This record gives sequence, C-alpha cells and structure tokens, in this order.
Amino acid sequence: MTSRIKISSAFDGGNISVINALEPDNIRVKIPHDTNSKFLQWFYFRLQGGMGEECVIYFDNASEAAYPDGWVDYQAVASYDREEWFRVPTDYQDGKLVIRHQPEQDSIYYAYFAPYSYERHLDMIAWAASHQDCITHHLGETAEGRDITMLEISQTQGLAKNVWIIARQHPGETMAEWFVEGLLERLFDESHPIARSLLQSCRFYVVPHMNPDGAVHGNLRVNSKGVNLNREWKNPTQEFSPEVLAVQTKMAETGVDLFLDIHGDETLPVNFVDGCKGIPSFDARMQGMETLFEDVFKVVSPDFQTDIGYAADQFGEANLTVATKWVGETYRCLSFTLEMPFKDNQNLPDDIVGWSPERAKILGADVLYPIYQVIHSAYMKV
Repeated sequence: MTSRIKISSAFDGGNISVINALEPDNIRVKIPHDTNSKFLQWFYFRLQGGMGEECVIYFDNASEAAYPDGWVDYQAVASYDREEWFRVPTDYQDGKLVIRHQPEQDSIYYAYFAPYSYERHLDMIAWAASHQDCITHHLGETAEGRDITMLEISQTQGLAKNVWIIARQHPGETMAEWFVEGLLERLFDESHPIARSLLQSCRFYVVPHMNPDGAVHGNLRVNSKGVNLNREWKNPTQEFSPEVLAVQTKMAETGVDLFLDIHGDETLPVNFVDGCKGIPSFDARMQGMETLFEDVFKVVSPDFQTDIGYAADQFGEANLTVATKWVGETYRCLSFTLEMPFKDNQNLPDDIVGWSPERAKILGADVLYPIYQVIHSAYMKV
C-alpha cells in the first residue's frame, strides 16, 4: 500500500524517524538520538497529505527521552508557514507521546518548540551589525567549521561594566535565541531610556548561539561531538568543546561584571533563574546582587517568578563545570542561568500558543531592567 502521508525532516534542525505512516490515524515515529549521544527529546518534522484528516502521531520511544517528565502536561507546537506557531492537542500515555490534530492545509510542521533556524541566526547577526553601536567578533569555529560570533554593543569608549550574555549551549532550547532577539531589539531602541543608559555605562558581549552544529543536526543537548557544552567550563578543549574555549578566551580579555546564560527547561512550567549559591566564593555581596536582580525582575515582568526553580547547592558543592558556576567563581560577579519553559508559564498561561517566541522576546527585552538596577547598585562599586 502506498501511503498518502509523507513525513520528512531533512532540513535545518529537523529530527524524526518514521516507523509507519500508512494511515493518518496511526502514524508511528521515533525521536532519534542527538549526534554521538544518548540524549533524545527534540523533534521537528513536516507532515504532508493529512489535510482534513484526524492525524494521530505516536512517538513510540518518548519514555526514553532525556526528560520523560517533560512530556506531562506538554503540548507540541505546529505551524503552516514556520512563522506563526500554535499548540496542538498532545498527551503522554503508556510511555508514548501522542499528537492528535486535524491539519487545515496539506503541509504542516510539528516541533518540540518553535525552531530558530541557522538562517535566522545569520540574519540576526547581520541586522545587529548594521547598528553603529555594534561590532561583530569572530571568536573561532565549531568542530564542523561554523562561525562562533559575538556581538559587542556599547556607546562608551572609556571604562564600562562588562555584561556577558550567551544562549543555546543546548541547541534544542530555541527559546533562548528568541529571548536574545528580544533583548537586542530593546537594546538597539534609541528612544528607550534603559537601553540608552546601559549602552553609556556598559559593554554588552552577546553570543546568541553557542552551539550551531548541534542545532543544525536537530540535537537537544549536545554539539556535533556529542558533548554537553554546559558541562565543559572547567576544562574545555579545542577538540571536543571549541565553542566554550573560544568564549572563555575572550572573557579573559574583557573581564565579566554580569553574566547570563539563557536556557529552556523541559520540566518546570515557569520562568526562573539559578545562581551561584554553593560556589566557594559566594558571599553577602553576591547574594545581594542576586536578590536585587530577582526582585526587580518580578516587579517588571509577571512572567518571572522565584517560588519554583532548582534546589540551591550547599556551600562549596556547586558544579564548576557549569557555565554559571564557573563564571561566578572565576570573576566574582553576578552570574545566572535563566530558564524558560518548553510547556507554558503556569502562572500566566496562554492556551493557544503556550510559552512562545513572542513571549520569550518580551522577557528578553524586560531583562534589561534588572540588569540596569544591578549595574547601578552599590554592589558594583565594590
């Protein structure tokens, strides 16, 4: 029997393996492992031939995912044009993730979260570079030869605080680069007083995409070598983690006064930060900066909260292979991992889009407020 259903993923970020697609109500697929890795969770594929049919897609190996608890209360995203993404009915039952959806067009895309393509990444770099306050720096290449690009953004030629922001160490956490896009749009807004003030007192060093190899391959967690970059910061190597080594080399030149590492969390349905409690040098000054940042962020954004997050490390027990902990310990600065949900923000839900690129961009713009307060606080005068 020849199926009228066609499923494909041979494109940037695509990831799926078809088991059986003979009938629209019994499509069976598997999520392939990340490159050279045991991780699996990210999926992104195109379905053709299902218009007007009740398509039922079973992910047979969902229980083998890196974060199977992430499927609970999760809704997959879909798009006809890869611009507007919406949530579709999704269940997790008997170890299988199941999407049930009736496409209104012959061609539709399904994904774990709204993708951020490598082409869009390059477009963003070009757009940012068109602003007079922005300089692009080539930090090096990935294992497969893709550029590691950093944006330096400032209006000052003198002494300034050095604000570092990196995103997508884990390539499938695409909300991180949407966040950076929103931050950059606000930072380049010449009419915005927070942006103007920050650019006159700070130098922003922004790496929008730490792991382009992994993203192109459709990986959730690792680069093309199968390495989780966010466990490489204590001892990166040119062979296995050139992305981290390139950033650390530049950090040593500039210094770091404030650091944000932008991520997505598969399980927790909220936005939150994880700081440096537990690193050997954590003290009252660092605690004060963390509290100020969190308090201001909660005031300016109802999408941010502090009640739910990761358990704090005990003193001296932090994992210094993680970027936030390593940077905080090395530079004695405010250093946060910022996490956004793959699901929805349970404190401010949106049934149609869930947590979305648009909402991630707004959060990225709003993060300039707590950055401003910390930069201009007494803690930075120490």
